[in-house]
Amino acid sequence: MDFPEPNPTTGPVPTGYFRWEPEEDDVLICRGVREETHDVKTFIFAPRFKRQFEFVSGQFMTFEFEIDGEIIHRCYTISSPPTRPDTISITVKRVPGGPVSNYLHDSFQPGMMLRATVPMGEFSWSGMQARKYLFLSGGSGITPMMSMTRSSYDLALISDIAFVHAARSPADIIFRDELEYMARRNRSIRPTFLVEHDAPHHFWTGYRGRINRPLLEAVCPDFKERVVFVCGPKPFMTGVRETLREAGFDMTLYHQESFDFGDFTDETQEQITEATEVIDSGVKVYQLEFTKTKRTIECPEGMTVLEAARRAGMRLPSSCSKGLCGTCKSKVTSGKVEMKHGGGIRQREIDAGLALLCCSRPSTDLVIER
Repeated sequence: MDFPEPNPTTGPVPTGYFRWEPEEDDVLICRGVREETHDVKTFIFAPRFKRQFEFVSGQFMTFEFEIDGEIIHRCYTISSPPTRPDTISITVKRVPGGPVSNYLHDSFQPGMMLRATVPMGEFSWSGMQARKYLFLSGGSGITPMMSMTRSSYDLALISDIAFVHAARSPADIIFRDELEYMARRNRSIRPTFLVEHDAPHHFWTGYRGRINRPLLEAVCPDFKERVVFVCGPKPFMTGVRETLREAGFDMTLYHQESFDFGDFTDETQEQITEATEVIDSGVKVYQLEFTKTKRTIECPEGMTVLEAARRAGMRLPSSCSKGLCGTCKSKVTSGKVEMKHGGGIRQREIDAGLALLCCSRPSTDLVIER
């Protein structure tokens, strides 16, 4: 299909042109599985019935998996570009002990099907007028920036992209061959790879260590003039943010993915459960009754229902934890909550007593159908 000529004064045009709306009987079918590294795979999906996707680079989808009779929801960022709207791809790293990532890596094959929400999220360069960008990613946090870069390459946009990706070793660099391929054919795309140590049979001669100011000044001397996108593990993003602030970077040009996507392990859940918080004696504590599990827990004022449940050892359905995906939507049959959501619930659902537990804070004792 023909795409409109991009206007270099208005920035990227990463958008699809036909909308895919999930229906009750509609699912996605896996069209292919591609191995990226020893522990990372890309899964390519298309709607079961002929349609095209509409999304912007940087968005995510929430997928529903049935594993050993249990329904589990996970958010994954779309790694494919909106310029290829017939399919979408997610790129998943295997997490030791992670139920979903191990299921995908070990069992999920072309031809298998699953359900998913429409694309969501606001971590995107769509509509920006900048012409110079700096992408900083760590590990599987490369996926949203890869979608942006692929889109820029496909549309031959006049956008200068400095792309710095950090990995544990050369063997862990995701999309290395493709990024180098795009860079050879489009000089405005400039990838730099940074590793912490060598891989077996591979001695690394490039940059080592972690992202810091000397590295940025070496690979991207004009980084203070660029719009910055950051995605990766929380310690990685914290280190990048502090480095930029100390360098005097204008943080209004800074964008980061603010929550983790993908799998988590039972160990992570235990860490959440074991977390403690010092509560002043004056803070109110509300009683939360869950009717289906017959559990009653305490929730300090100001804490979300989902966080209180996790700290009590409960495993409630959840995914984005930002009020976007709707996975944790539940009926509150008694009591009131204060909810600030990101679009994952409709007003008529709120009027019917539904709430997103990830962004709902009790203002009274609650009875919840869970």
